[in-house]
Amino acid sequence: MAQFCSELAKETEGGAFRSGAITPDGLIDEDFEKELGTTPDEETVSEFYDVERYGIIEVAGDDLFGRKVIVFSSCKLPSNKNFDHQRLLEYIKHTLDKYVEEDYVLVYFHYGLRSSNKPKLSWLIQAYKAFDRKYKKNLKALYLVHPTNFIKILWNIFKPILSAKFGKKVMYVDYLVELKNHLHFDQLTVPLPVLEFDAKRVNALKPQYPYQSTTLEKAGPLKTQQFGVTLEYIKENSGRIIPIVVEQTVEFLKENALEVDGIFRRSARAVTLKQVQRDFNEGKEVDFNEIGDVHVPAVLLKTFLRELQDPILTYDLHEPITRLHLLDSNKQLVEVQRLLREEMPEDNYIVLKYIMQFLTQVTEKQAINKMTPMNLAIVFGPNLVWPKGQSNLLSLSHVNMFALILIDKFDQVFIR
Repeated sequence: MAQFCSELAKETEGGAFRSGAITPDGLIDEDFEKELGTTPDEETVSEFYDVERYGIIEVAGDDLFGRKVIVFSSCKLPSNKNFDHQRLLEYIKHTLDKYVEEDYVLVYFHYGLRSSNKPKLSWLIQAYKAFDRKYKKNLKALYLVHPTNFIKILWNIFKPILSAKFGKKVMYVDYLVELKNHLHFDQLTVPLPVLEFDAKRVNALKPQYPYQSTTLEKAGPLKTQQFGVTLEYIKENSGRIIPIVVEQTVEFLKENALEVDGIFRRSARAVTLKQVQRDFNEGKEVDFNEIGDVHVPAVLLKTFLRELQDPILTYDLHEPITRLHLLDSNKQLVEVQRLLREEMPEDNYIVLKYIMQFLTQVTEKQAINKMTPMNLAIVFGPNLVWPKGQSNLLSLSHVNMFALILIDKFDQVFIR
């Protein structure tokens, strides 16, 4: 399973589930399972388990602009007396390698960094040099949460080797609430010690801006609301099973973006995205031709899925989805069919099928757009299902595997 989780993150032409992997009776070929590097009885252990088990690095879906969010928590660093920081560096690169080909952001929780778990300065310099242009090119923002004098000292030390362009990506965040302007805060992986520290800081310093919910949140959603509500709410108020934002984005992308290199892997202008979201929520007409950026509807589709109050695959299905790999090979596809047929609400199934069918059309142009089933699974997986609590990288790999099956074996899966 460890090998599969590693392979899942790599870009392989045509995706991992090759033709012929599914037998005529709808089962997964045992020989194909061996190619993936897993057997039913194999224990799920990551090659970086010695570092991963601390939860220092987490992936928290996408931000408000469709960019992948990677979280680093200093409070989870173990004692520096017996922790291998070189392994940590390798693990960080291993994690980022899955996402650096698309736009992404980093959230660094500084609280909890102490002399007992702090890496050496020489390691920090080594780490910065190890992350070459490949890692810095698509990094769109680095949020330093609860910065201290130590951070400012580090900034002065690193300033001579930092490019001006990279420096503009760094943002200091004094209070967690400030992240709400950039991220889906309720889906962010925030360690309890950081939450407690922030609460004490707010109580002591009394920040000037309002720390409570917005007026719109208090008043409740609009009847035309598309983002941040449930599919049931949209249907009740619009009479539509397929939400208008889903239909418009998909239909526009079908006509205009199937041959766009890296579609779904790039972000769009934040101001434009916010305005278009506001227009959809207020029931206004949206003309993507007038906007003139195919990445706007691409990001909006992912954002719509991620902001659903209940994931389209539902909270209840998160556990069975992440445990799918534990089943015998000849039962996996059958279980996927059963989950969709028997466990999903009918409307969720219809919307999911509509989107997945479109994604199969995207993969038909993969020679041009470079979006293989694997790439799409990595992009869409975290937006289809997530747990109520915190997630981890290993469970995310299982979610991506499930998304890969939905896309690459669409005809065998959606048989309802």
